[in-house]
Amino acid sequence: MSILWTPTPEQAEKTAVYQLMQSVGVLDYQSLWQWSIDQPEDFWSTVWDACDVIGEKGKTILRRADTMRESRFFPEARLNYAENLLERGQDDDEAIIFWGEDKLKLRLNRRELKAQVAQLAQVLRDAGVMKGDRVAGLVPNMPIAVIGWLAAASIGAVWSSASPDFGVEGVLDRFGQIEPKILITVDGYYYNGKTIDIGDKVAAIQNRLPSLVQTIVFPYLDHGASSYPYTRWADILDKPPVPLTYELMAFDDPLVIMFSSGTTGKPKCIVHGVGGTLLQHMKEHRYQCDIRAGDRVFYFTTCGWMMWNWQVTALAAGATLLLYDGSPFAPKKDILFDYADAEGMTLFGTAAKYIDALNKHGVRPKDTHDLSTIRTMTSTGSPLVHESFDFVYTHIKSDMHLASISGGTDIISCFVIGNPAGPVHRGEIQAAGLGLAMDAYTPDGKPAGIGEKGELVCTKPFPCMPVSFFNDADGQRYHKAYFDRFDNIWCHGDWVEKTESSGWIIHGRSDATLNPGGVRIGTAEIYRQVEQIAEVMESIAVGQDWDGDVRVVLFVVLKEGAALDQGLKDRIRAQIRAGASPRHVPEVIVQVADIPRTKSGKITEIAVRDVIHGRAIGNKEALANPEALDHFANRPELAA
Repeated sequence: MSILWTPTPEQAEKTAVYQLMQSVGVLDYQSLWQWSIDQPEDFWSTVWDACDVIGEKGKTILRRADTMRESRFFPEARLNYAENLLERGQDDDEAIIFWGEDKLKLRLNRRELKAQVAQLAQVLRDAGVMKGDRVAGLVPNMPIAVIGWLAAASIGAVWSSASPDFGVEGVLDRFGQIEPKILITVDGYYYNGKTIDIGDKVAAIQNRLPSLVQTIVFPYLDHGASSYPYTRWADILDKPPVPLTYELMAFDDPLVIMFSSGTTGKPKCIVHGVGGTLLQHMKEHRYQCDIRAGDRVFYFTTCGWMMWNWQVTALAAGATLLLYDGSPFAPKKDILFDYADAEGMTLFGTAAKYIDALNKHGVRPKDTHDLSTIRTMTSTGSPLVHESFDFVYTHIKSDMHLASISGGTDIISCFVIGNPAGPVHRGEIQAAGLGLAMDAYTPDGKPAGIGEKGELVCTKPFPCMPVSFFNDADGQRYHKAYFDRFDNIWCHGDWVEKTESSGWIIHGRSDATLNPGGVRIGTAEIYRQVEQIAEVMESIAVGQDWDGDVRVVLFVVLKEGAALDQGLKDRIRAQIRAGASPRHVPEVIVQVADIPRTKSGKITEIAVRDVIHGRAIGNKEALANPEALDHFANRPELAA
C-alpha cells in the first residue's frame, strides 16, 4: 500500500507515543505494542502515571484469573471520573464551546463548568440519587449533556444517554430497562434549519418511566412552559453556589450504560466501569491521537454514540471540547470547516460516510479554508475506503495525521487506531491499540496470516471490557455476546485482515458478510468499488437465499437525475469485478431512494436482509429512518 503521509522527525519526536518508545527502549510502534501486551502491569501502570490520573492506584495492577472475564485491573484503586476531567488546567481555560448549527452558540470556561456541575450534583442528591442510581439524558450534543454526565459521575451515579431524535419506543427500550431516577432533556432541537419540538415525546416518556422522580429541562428552543412537570435549568443555576465533592469509586464500579444498536430486538445494556473507561480514553487520547493540554477537540457525534463519551474524556487531557449539534451540512455544506477555522480545531473527528458525502457533494475545504490548526483527522463508524484517504489528503489537508479508527460501544473505545508517530498507508488502519492483544482468527480458531481474512479477536484481558450487562445476573448474555465463538477469547464481530505494514483492514461486520458459494465476502469490499461510480451516492449489499445458495444483491442510491439503466448496471459490475473479484459481483442490482441506518449513522445490512426475506424487524425504533425499509419490501426484482 502506498504511503500518503509520514510525520517529519520533528513532528514524530513531539508525540507522546514516540516519547514512550524512548522511555521503554524500543525503536518502533510494533515493538512498543508487543511490550504493552507482554507486560500489561508495566504498561497500564505507566499509562496511569503518565496521564496523571487523580486517585489511589493501589499496589496490584492486574489480578490474573483463569478467564479474561474474571481478571481484574487495579482492584485496589479508588478514583472518580468527574474529578479527573474537572480538576485540570486553569479556571479561565475554555472547557466547552458549542455551536448548534447557526442557531445558538455557547461558551463555558472551566470555572463555569465546575460550578454548574456542582449545582446539578446537589440537585441530584436532593432528589435522592445515590451511588449506583441511574441518571438518563435525552439530550443533543451540547453542554447540558456534559454537565449531566459529570454531575452524575461526581456522586457515583450511572449515566446513560440517547439522542432526542429517538422515538418514544426507542427511548423506552433503552431507559425502560435501566429505570433512571432522573431524566435530563431539552424542549427540542434544531436539524437542517428546522425546529423540532419534543415536548409531547418527553411527556409520553415521563408517563411510562415510573422510576423517574424528577425531569430537568434545558430550554434549547426556549419555548416556555411544557405540559408535563419538570424543573427548569435556570432554577438550578439560580440556587446558591455549593462546593463540588467527589465520591471515590472502585475501578470497576459502573460509570455509564451504553446500548447496542437494538436492530434485532431490545438493545443490550452494556455497563462500563469508572477506571476502564477513563484509563482507556486517556491512553487513546495521549498516545494514539496525540491530544495535548490546550488542544481543541471536535467529534461530529450524537449522545447516542460512544464517540460522544470518548470526546468528553478529552477534558482530562486539559483540552477544550468543541461540541456541535445539528446537520453537518446546515446552513452550508462546509459549516464544520468554518467551525474548525473559527475555533482553532486541532482534532477533527467524523464518520467515514461524512467524508464520502463531502466528496460526492463536491466540497473542497482545502480550497476555501485555512485549517492550519488541524493536526489530526479521525474517521470511524464504517471502514474508510481507499479513495476517501485520497480525498482527505488531496482536498482537505495534505499535512496532517489521518487516523481511521474502529472499536465500538462494546468497549467504549477503539481496538484498532492511529499512530501519530508513524506513516499513514492508503486504505489501512495504522495499528492495534496499545495494551490490546489483537489478532485475526480463522473460523477454526487459528491466527490468520498476513492478508488472510478472519474474525477480530482479543486474546488477553484489557481494562475497558464491560464490567457487566445490566440485568444479566448470571452473565449469560455477556458470555454469549463475546465469548461464545472462541473459548476465553474476545470475539468482536468484525471481519478483518492484517497487512504487511502491521496495519489493519476492516471488511465489515461478521454477521453481515456474504457467503455466495460458501466464500465469505466483506461488504466493505463491494462498497469501496461501487461508490467510485459517479452516479452512486451510497449502496448496501446483502445476501439473498436463492436456489439452495446465497446470491449477492446490491441496492444503490443514485444522484438526482440518474437512472439505473443497463449501461450503469454493467459499469457497476465491471468496476466490482476489476476492483474486487468475480465473486463480489452482485447478481441483482436495484435502485432505492434511501438506505436504513442506525442512530449513529451506520447502515444496517441485517435489517435489509430480514426485510427482503419477509422476516419481521425486531426493533424499528433503533433506526434513524425506519421508513427507508419500505423501499426494500416486496421488490419484484428479487423474485426472478
